[in-house]
Amino acid sequence: MTYPLILLPFLLLTIIVTAASATRPRFAQRMRASAWTAGVLVLLTAVFDNVMIAVNLFSYPPEHLSGLRIGLAPLEDFAYPVCAAFLVPAIFSLVSPRRKSA
Repeated sequence: MTYPLILLPFLLLTIIVTAASATRPRFAQRMRASAWTAGVLVLLTAVFDNVMIAVNLFSYPPEHLSGLRIGLAPLEDFAYPVCAAFLVPAIFSLVSPRRKSA
């Protein structure tokens, strides 16, 4: 189960940074957009990872996986796009200067 352990820092970082961005403007709107984006990315990952695995472009050693799959794609493959969908906007909101109220 190497791959699930590799994912833990990414998941924790995503949770921490996203929670830290909760004080920034339009958090709820950003979370809705991130959720929609994550859904689309998961769908695309499901389609294309399954195709690439089916035509033997790559494979995963089973001893390093959790064993959970969506089709041929290991569940671990879906964590990266989900993290990106939430982490990138959260980081952007944190590094963007706050606008002063007029």
